[in-house]
Amino acid sequence: MKANNNLLTMKRFSILFFVLLLSVSAFSQKVSISGEVIDKQNEPVIGATVKEHGTTNGVVTDIDGKFSIQVGKNAVFDISYIGYKTKSVRATQGMKIVLEDETNLLEEVVAIGYGSVKRKDVTTAVSTVSTEDLDTRPIVSAAEGMQGKAAGLQISQASGQPGASPTVRVRGTTSLNGSNSPLYVVDGVPLTSIDFLSADDIADMQVLKDASSAAIYGSRAANGVIIINTKQGKNGVAKISFNAHYAWNKVCDHDKVLNTWEYKDLMNDIGTVKLPDGLTDHTDWAKEVYRTGNVQDYQLSVTNGTDKLRYYVSGGYVGENGVLKMSNFKRYNFRASVENEIKSWLKFNGNIAYSDYTYLGTDITTGAGANRGGVIPAIVNTPTYAPVWDPDHPGQYYNNFYGVNISSPSENLARSKDDKSRYDKMLATGKITVTPIKELNFTSSLTFDRENGNTFNFLDPHEIQYGRDTYGTGYDERYSTTVFVWDNVLNWNKQFGKHHFDAMAGSSYTQSKYSHSYISGSNYADSDIKTLNAANKISWTGTGTSASEWAILSYFARLQYNWSDTYMFTANMRADGSSKLAPGHRWGIFPSFSGAWRISNEKFMKNIRWIDDLKLRGGWGQTGNQSGLGDYSYLAEYNINRIQWFGAGYDANALPTRSQTTLSNPELTWETTNQTDIGLDLTVLGGRLTFYADYYYKLTKDMLMTITLPAGSAAARDLRYNGGEIENKGFEFSVSSKNLVGKLKWNTDFNISFNRNKLKKLMLTQVYYSANTTDYVNQPVVRNMPGKPLGTFWGYISDGVNPETGELKYRDVNHDGVISASDRTDIGDPNPDFTFGMTNTLSYKGFNLSVLLQGSYGNDIYNVSRMETEGMYDGKNQTTKVLERWRVPGQITSVPKAKFQMFNSTYFIEDGSYLRVKDISLSYDVPKYIISKFGISRLQPYISATNLITFTNYSGNDPEVNQYGNSGSVQGIDWGTYPMSKSFVVGLKLEF
Repeated sequence: MKANNNLLTMKRFSILFFVLLLSVSAFSQKVSISGEVIDKQNEPVIGATVKEHGTTNGVVTDIDGKFSIQVGKNAVFDISYIGYKTKSVRATQGMKIVLEDETNLLEEVVAIGYGSVKRKDVTTAVSTVSTEDLDTRPIVSAAEGMQGKAAGLQISQASGQPGASPTVRVRGTTSLNGSNSPLYVVDGVPLTSIDFLSADDIADMQVLKDASSAAIYGSRAANGVIIINTKQGKNGVAKISFNAHYAWNKVCDHDKVLNTWEYKDLMNDIGTVKLPDGLTDHTDWAKEVYRTGNVQDYQLSVTNGTDKLRYYVSGGYVGENGVLKMSNFKRYNFRASVENEIKSWLKFNGNIAYSDYTYLGTDITTGAGANRGGVIPAIVNTPTYAPVWDPDHPGQYYNNFYGVNISSPSENLARSKDDKSRYDKMLATGKITVTPIKELNFTSSLTFDRENGNTFNFLDPHEIQYGRDTYGTGYDERYSTTVFVWDNVLNWNKQFGKHHFDAMAGSSYTQSKYSHSYISGSNYADSDIKTLNAANKISWTGTGTSASEWAILSYFARLQYNWSDTYMFTANMRADGSSKLAPGHRWGIFPSFSGAWRISNEKFMKNIRWIDDLKLRGGWGQTGNQSGLGDYSYLAEYNINRIQWFGAGYDANALPTRSQTTLSNPELTWETTNQTDIGLDLTVLGGRLTFYADYYYKLTKDMLMTITLPAGSAAARDLRYNGGEIENKGFEFSVSSKNLVGKLKWNTDFNISFNRNKLKKLMLTQVYYSANTTDYVNQPVVRNMPGKPLGTFWGYISDGVNPETGELKYRDVNHDGVISASDRTDIGDPNPDFTFGMTNTLSYKGFNLSVLLQGSYGNDIYNVSRMETEGMYDGKNQTTKVLERWRVPGQITSVPKAKFQMFNSTYFIEDGSYLRVKDISLSYDVPKYIISKFGISRLQPYISATNLITFTNYSGNDPEVNQYGNSGSVQGIDWGTYPMSKSFVVGLKLEF
């Protein structure tokens, strides 16, 4: 009986085991599923991730959008791709999945300092700059691509010289003597320039505008922060991309000059130049100087990745020939990034970027008259009777202007034809991220940033007059800057029900070393050998070396709290200690606080269905500035004076002496900006319309200033000190709308910014004069003083031409009956009332059209060029405007007589407002069913036009130019500045 029971038990166990085995077999059985992923236009989505839900089992779609995968029975797929909504569907054989466009901007991830956050959770003023059209425009400087794209971001191309960087301002000018450029953070690395960066490598850009967002960067964030993330490898995306375009550039110059007969008539009126009879028109100087410029841009990238290892490699070449002959720019760029998940808790990132860029014709003279080598004024000022070359002296430029002190524009250009500046920059970063638990991670990164520069100038000893006077000169200057940055950041992120905490703390150490050498020589036999070993004289006063270094140590922290996506609070703190500042004053503490209330999440808003998101936010913070300070600005500095030791009667063992040039300041400390911001974010109609509004108030205190003391009042005349306040306040508005969302898509992005700038206070020196104009007047036209906007123009008020005398009438401002220097007053403001930009993008059946409008309103320009081309004060040729000059008593005209009494006045002030069609781009995506058979995943030819039309009343070549470039104290001066140009582009984007 017992044996039978045992047998029965064994049978039961055998049956149970067999059933279990069948069950396991059934559950472990895999099936093969194939399918296709497409978009709403029935186009294949290439590289979409198809993953079995709840597992790591997944594949990506091929060039036709198709996939095949082994999965368990009744599996569910999660299908995702950037720009589309993630979709979950049950697996079926031969399935076709249609992905919908991702239209919810609230879920967009926005980069902030040492982290990121979703757009809907932002509590500060952060603008995202669209990068969609960067690769279809002839952009050499990456910063140029931001123009007109974000409220509060004012960008102007001060010069059209090849490779020239634009002037960038975030919410106005905050420093009189220091730098006003923003801090750039590229892949987490703080930089002062992005000239080395190819626009094609940029993935996204954010602008931290208020102090509550920028304070995490502390001492370097007073002028705003622009965060740039470059393209990285992605999981499951294997792609080769090639982008090439060619642009033709045409100068925007419309000056008409007097012919020889008209010029001679003018000279008779002036009475200082006697010209012989028989002179005829010989040369069109504009044709001799200008040419059709061009830009070539070729960029190639390769990317691939798995869930463990991803990489991105790119390289390219940009070459630009300027519209002025002998000016050129070229850049070679290379970048590589790799991301490796070594362990589930350990990740490594490596980035390296190298760029080599060269400027030719770097010393083309602008901001000077034709008598001092100014190229642009000389195009007008050189009489048309003159030939280019001197027939009596072959190989020399013509310079017989019958006593007139000018040189032709061709000769002025030749001064810089052998001038070259070359730079190479390498930026390498290694980063380790450790995640011991899901909520906590620690990142340590080390960055090596090295830049080498070399400037070489050579002046031919025979070709031009200045070269003959100096027997030819040569100059070689070299410098090297090495910067190390070591960052350590700890992040903690935790959700407790409706309470979400995000905390960050870290440290940063930056050390910079700089070395510099220079040597100059003269007396060359000829131009066959241009190196300095061919110079017979090596300057013993114009030769030397120097070196310096500085360091910053920083500690920072941030706490973010979010309750149920309704109430949000952020607090930042950064402490910076800089070696550039005086001991005891080196440390600056820069706190900030911001909060937001998502009103749309409140119960009383639930029935208002047309509002998707409504958020009120506000913040306050402090940022610092030390830009513009030398490495040892708080110390007294000395010049080394070499004593002649050679020659009869001199001591062969003479030693150099030292003379103090600056005074020490043991109290030199940070320039600090306090900023308050109040903003409103609104999204309505299912994401079709998004609106952002901000009001801000910025007050900069303890401005970094330089004062020049009276001679003999101290051991040295120059002192660097803190003293003064600048105020900026204004409104910003941005609107994004999806006007049409069907087969024909039409999106509009518009932004407008109103900023008011005022210099509130100055210590020690109460008035700063700047910007002397033409040599004939030689008086400053800018006066900075408390109570006025920065860069205010100063001079006489002109009330037109006296019809009886032909002289300009100048207003007796102080009513003393005499026109004198005391009648000078404020005559113009270079700061605009508002700036704006609008982008319209239309897409239909593969065709894509983008139109960018950009402009400025209410800013004045002081046209110094007109003083040279309409001044009629000496023997220079003039524009045809002077044909309207006063000639006889009683004549009514707006142009005074020849040899009129000329001062800096409102006669040369012009309205600089403009509306510009900045860019029009048209592209076509060739259908994938046509190109896929050739293994091509994307083929997009495109054409574009830049600076196509400008609507303005300004009489000069371009209302955007500014001779003083990035200066905070002087703006809106046009004096023979390198002109802007129109560009016409053809290009091709190709992906495999």
